[in-house]
Amino acid sequence: MKANLLNINVKNFSVFTIISLLALIAGITFYLYWGSRYGVWFDIGSYSITIVLILSGVAGTLLSLIGKNE
Repeated sequence: MKANLLNINVKNFSVFTIISLLALIAGITFYLYWGSRYGVWFDIGSYSITIVLILSGVAGTLLSLIGKNE
């Protein structure tokens, strides 16, 4: 028997996947912009916004692409 925990299927690509990927890109872009603009790479304020955007992007993408086991 094959136990497949994550059955990621690209056929499940939807609007929710696009929104999640945009949140992921926004988090990375925000961190790079903030660090280069203000010269501060170790700031708890920018970390808090970046972590929320990146984690929601990764979690949303995984949840929207996981196929249902039948």
